[in-house]
Amino acid sequence: MFQNIGPWEVIIIAVVALLLFGRRLPEVGRSLGKGIVEFKKGLKDVQETVEREGDKPSGNTYSYRPPLGTESRTQAPVETPAQPSQPSQS
Repeated sequence: MFQNIGPWEVIIIAVVALLLFGRRLPEVGRSLGKGIVEFKKGLKDVQETVEREGDKPSGNTYSYRPPLGTESRTQAPVETPAQPSQPSQS
């Protein structure tokens, strides 16, 4: 979209911006700078929080053990022979 912008177009845009913002240009630049600083500060805070949370062990670090004497014993399923169904004669 902006691939064909030449130096004359950039100069025209700069002149129009200067005419529009003229006296307020230092104020606009200052507020833009403050916004960028705040954004970077917030981004750094988020990164530090993520790094701190990544260093902490998760809450589920224990494994479940049943109480002593109640160990579950698995039994093989009992197989029962299938009985053929007899059609009822009436």
